[in-house]
Amino acid sequence: MNMPDPQAMGAAWLAQISDPQAWQAWFKMPQMDGTPAAHLLKDLGAGVDPVALDAIRQDYMAKAAALWQEFAMGKIPELHDKRFSGTAWTGNPVSAFSAASYLLNGEFLLKMADAVQAKPRDKQKIRFAVMQMVDAMSPANFLATNPEAQKHMLETNGESLAKGLANMLADMQKGRISQTDESAFEVGTNVATSEGQVVFENELFQLIQYAPTTPNVHALPLVMIPPCINKFYILDLQPANSVVRYAVEQGNTVFMVSWRNPDASMGQVTWDQYVEQGAITAINVAREIAKTDKVQAFGFCVGGTIVATALAVLAARGEKPAASLTLLTTLLDFSDTGVLEVFVDDTQVALREQQLGRGGIMPGRDLATTFSALRPNDLVWNYVQQNYLKGKEPPAFDLLYWNADSTNLPGPMFCWYLRNTYLENSLQEPGRLIVCGEKVDLGAIDIPVFIYGSREDHIVPWQAAYASMHILNRAQPSNNRYVLGASGHIAGVINPASKNKRSYWTNPHQGAPLPAEDWFDGATEHPGSWWTAWAAFLAENGGKDVKARTKLGSKTHAPIEPAPGRYVKVRAD
Repeated sequence: MNMPDPQAMGAAWLAQISDPQAWQAWFKMPQMDGTPAAHLLKDLGAGVDPVALDAIRQDYMAKAAALWQEFAMGKIPELHDKRFSGTAWTGNPVSAFSAASYLLNGEFLLKMADAVQAKPRDKQKIRFAVMQMVDAMSPANFLATNPEAQKHMLETNGESLAKGLANMLADMQKGRISQTDESAFEVGTNVATSEGQVVFENELFQLIQYAPTTPNVHALPLVMIPPCINKFYILDLQPANSVVRYAVEQGNTVFMVSWRNPDASMGQVTWDQYVEQGAITAINVAREIAKTDKVQAFGFCVGGTIVATALAVLAARGEKPAASLTLLTTLLDFSDTGVLEVFVDDTQVALREQQLGRGGIMPGRDLATTFSALRPNDLVWNYVQQNYLKGKEPPAFDLLYWNADSTNLPGPMFCWYLRNTYLENSLQEPGRLIVCGEKVDLGAIDIPVFIYGSREDHIVPWQAAYASMHILNRAQPSNNRYVLGASGHIAGVINPASKNKRSYWTNPHQGAPLPAEDWFDGATEHPGSWWTAWAAFLAENGGKDVKARTKLGSKTHAPIEPAPGRYVKVRAD
């Protein structure tokens, strides 16, 4: 199934200005015959139970009649949607009615999608596609039907429209919607600024060792494996919100993997290479430099899947180089992949394998578009309205700068990951997969594990992150610790302890892991950041304190260049 392309929809708004009836005709009295939603349902061979369909239509007709009656009486409808909260919407009967009609019609289509008789995965795809179309058709997205943009155009004597057109043309040239003032940031200057040295590099990654800030450090170094689908400096944005800086300040010797942004020369790289030449090599180099037998391993998102696989491979070889493992918003059991499930099925995976399985590059731009489609109102249409319709410049925001700094992926690695995890969920089954010549058994990772999930995560649902509690450290599961943080996939993780914002949940239960909902029912909420609980975990498992190393690297691994290194500065576009 081809999903709507938010980038293409964002550029298409200009054509709608001259013909607003184009979207209005689609969004009149909903009749499933002839609408894009109807074609989607027919393509999937789905249908709606006649009794349910009649109830949905009757409910719609009653609400539509009431809305028309209110409009005829001059009453302004209430709009419970932040897109229409401004006075230009709520103070204008015509605009308010337009927004209310849109919301009612959107509600109708979503109820139709929910009532479709189809398999759960197909039903989720239908709802997602209909939601994409509903969001795209919002009257806030078009100048002809957006009273705020019209008001701003009059106030600026048309300058906002000219500026909006210039912004749109610039974004079309870049191939993506600008979400922040990208000129305000430079990697190594005001993001990714923690002091350190690149002490190792190969074709896959550079390894950064950060300079200590405390006189003494825990003996065992912390080796951080970030996601290869994004750049590492999400963990080192600016000093005030840097996970790296915080970990260093807590007395940890921190090593960071900085993945290379793949180009055509890496078109044959496999998942096995990311595990062997990536995570395993990074762990071994850190051990050599720190002169320790063990490290504390860390993985974030896909990086967590990679490092857990690496430790399982090493366990199969009789090697146990880690004293602890931290996993942040990581999937090992892919039974519940949230909304990303709509992008993965046999047909789509087979297509990717045909395109890229034997070589090639998965463009970072395509990955970025996919993730933007998960939250289109926040990551697409908000910027269409502000940047194009109102001609405004997006403010500087470090996290969104990072979000726009895409990375490519090698085709064979990407296809292996899609099929064996998202599609077939083979990684969590002991011995089913062979990686680096070894049968993978994640339960053989018999070390204390700190698992973190974000309560509002739409990429790694918190219950899916919690599922790792049942997989890892099979011999002593009571040594596993789960912490649930507030907010989403990124904002939940990047929650500085110094800001004392949000909250997190813990449950002191010992023994076999509880079901996720039972764990939450017995959990205690704590104000502030989960970082403090993580720091305590690292201190417990980091060994005795030793004098901090003033010289970075070693004779074998001499410093190559200052952090953040050159790999992270290579842009996909």
